[in-house]
Amino acid sequence: MNRPLTDPTSAISTRVRIERESRGWSLADMAERSGVSKAMISKIERGEASPTATVLGRLSGAFGLQLSMLLALAEQTGERLSRAADQQIWQDPETGYTRRAVSPRSGGMLDLVEIELPGGVRVAYPASAFTFQHQQIWVRSGTLVFEEGEQVHTLEAGDCLQLGPPAACAFFNPGEGSCVYVVALVRR
Repeated sequence: MNRPLTDPTSAISTRVRIERESRGWSLADMAERSGVSKAMISKIERGEASPTATVLGRLSGAFGLQLSMLLALAEQTGERLSRAADQQIWQDPETGYTRRAVSPRSGGMLDLVEIELPGGVRVAYPASAFTFQHQQIWVRSGTLVFEEGEQVHTLEAGDCLQLGPPAACAFFNPGEGSCVYVVALVRR
């Protein structure tokens, strides 16, 4: 992942507003459902703030969408081929976590997402962010400690974990170097 990052902030901003408005929710409704302040949601929708992975997880959970689905909807183009040079990369401004949308942006049932989690970084999501998809995590390099509710899984390079029922989850890289893993998601 050495190529320059593209900035999908505008597409994310638009998608968050579309999802909120399509449900008939006010900013106050969205804030109550997500636990994210009205001011932050407004800044995100206007493209004045790049949301963190945690904030996007809360917003997607409120919408009943997996984070990857929310981002995939923002990135959707209808193409069936996803060239490496054209794949969208989003970086969490808080942690340096990067997410590359590997799958074609056609709205298909399967999404492949490559994550690079810097050393010492932990990213948590509420159970609602996992409600509408089946997921598998395949570690490509490094070590990933995945907390799935009360259960803790330590995954090494080559290990693949199928997630169980929706639970609050956290991804943690205990190492000094980056951990790279692929998440495969299928809508329920």
